[in-house]
Amino acid sequence: MRYSILSLATKALGANRGWKPVWRDASPAEAYDIVVVGGGGHGLATAYYLAKVHGIRRVAVIEQGWIGGGNAGRNTTIIRSNYGLPGNEPFYEWSMKLWEGLEQDLNYNAMVSQRGVLNLYHSDGQRDAFARRGNAMRLHGVDAELLDRDGVRKLAPFLAFDNARFPIQGGLYQARGGTARHDAVVWGYARAASALGVDIIQNCALTGFLRDGSDAIVGVQTTRGAIRASKVGVAVAGNSSRVAAMAGLRLPIESHVLQAFVSEGLKPVIPGVVTFGAGHFYVSQSDKGGLVFGGDIDGYNSYAQRGNMPVVEDVCEGGMALMPMIGRARLLRSWGGIMDMSMDGSPIIDIAQIPGLYLNAGWCYGGFKATPASGWCFAHLLATDTPHETATAYRLDRFRTGHVIDEKGVGAQPNLH
Repeated sequence: MRYSILSLATKALGANRGWKPVWRDASPAEAYDIVVVGGGGHGLATAYYLAKVHGIRRVAVIEQGWIGGGNAGRNTTIIRSNYGLPGNEPFYEWSMKLWEGLEQDLNYNAMVSQRGVLNLYHSDGQRDAFARRGNAMRLHGVDAELLDRDGVRKLAPFLAFDNARFPIQGGLYQARGGTARHDAVVWGYARAASALGVDIIQNCALTGFLRDGSDAIVGVQTTRGAIRASKVGVAVAGNSSRVAAMAGLRLPIESHVLQAFVSEGLKPVIPGVVTFGAGHFYVSQSDKGGLVFGGDIDGYNSYAQRGNMPVVEDVCEGGMALMPMIGRARLLRSWGGIMDMSMDGSPIIDIAQIPGLYLNAGWCYGGFKATPASGWCFAHLLATDTPHETATAYRLDRFRTGHVIDEKGVGAQPNLH
């Protein structure tokens, strides 16, 4: 039987009728036990674990736009736990373990793909640094393998091994790392949280905080009215400084744009995630065939979800140095996420100096991969007023006391006075 193009399109569209939202589009109630500001992955994960793990279900998540419209849909989808410092490694490994069970937990296909993460090294000094990091990972029970040149060639024979300036000597490989579908992650958390009674309130922008006579925060003021709460958790990624300023709090972070790119669809060529050790470039291939890649943040402060041409050129130059064949691919689109960059490249999960206010900020380049553990640990903090055991180092006052967690180059270099 033959069908015309029109009849095929009609049948295809007709088969997709009757779809229903997977979470309730709630209206705000007068009061909740906890209000979470920010409907991205971290905020929704926090609400879900508050309801599931701690039994706190009078929770609202307020989002100024729509679910998945912020950084959650503007990243390169990489998940990994190959950190080197004791303040970070247990946390990101806990996140990896949550990733490994996430789809079963949420009963939702988040397209978690543990296809491996390979960090290349190009000098003896860099090899030694990666060996130290790999040993630190293994001491925390995390998988790590230091590959020589031949080992890398088996995984990625298409790389420019004999580049005159940046010859590839080997790499640090984490087989359990990989990628996940960014928007599916937030949809899955939203669906699961809503099913447990959490109110997800979209198009509800924060305009200020409600205070009592002692200056404690007792709720939020929004474009949809006042909402009272015993506790308010802020998880708004690159807008953290602006939201904290509404409470009279200045955070030790700056906001920068981080651009990402995707090429036209290509045949399968890149087996996992590959990062360039002589420049900031990282790439993977999506299930649709597009090369998904990125690099450095833009060097100026901005709240705009777009970047500038010099960084586009720098990222593409890094890709060409690593794998010249990328020059034959057409760039399909690019986008920008707003990163709240801390001074040491590590996040903040802590109680603010203002009673009733709790902070989840400063994620730098690590926001997406941290989503499950961030939500788990922030929920633990909100529910118990104590930090989770894997997040005890993420104190707000560490910049004053000198207990920084510097992962060497993963943060911005803010000029704060």
